Amino acid sequence: MAAQSGKDILLKIENPQGSSSFVTMAGLRAKTISLNARSVDVTNTDSPDAWRELLPGAGVKTASISGSGVFKDEAADEAVRIAFFAQEIRNWQITIPDFGTLTGLFQIAALEYAGEYDGEAVYSLTLSSAGAIQFAVI
Repeated sequence: MAAQSGKDILLKIENPQGSSSFVTMAGLRAKTISLNARSVDVTNTDSPDAWRELLPGAGVKTASISGSGVFKDEAADEAVRIAFFAQEIRNWQITIPDFGTLTGLFQIAALEYAGEYDGEAVYSLTLSSAGAIQFAVI
């Protein structure tokens, strides 16, 4: 995979909920995607030379998305605000150029607003996975 521009990573929220239509949360200036899989240690006294052994496929998988920037428009701002205050679990889609898309249920775990007196208002948010995440190759 060749070098990619960070600005090409897109974060979208399904809006309205249940519509399969996504609104781009454009203006994200910093984005982080974390995919995790906890391991289940099954090491015992019979483990060869006391090496740790893991149980394949038994761990809990999670995804976390965080980003900060400026809202694209009122529709994007409203969709995020409604989802946060209602603590809704919504479909989100993350596009990573030349890699693929991650689509699945997420809940907004954190939402922050900030701004300098001589600059634009910015936000940051963190999403936590709330179900299976589907991966599709681009």
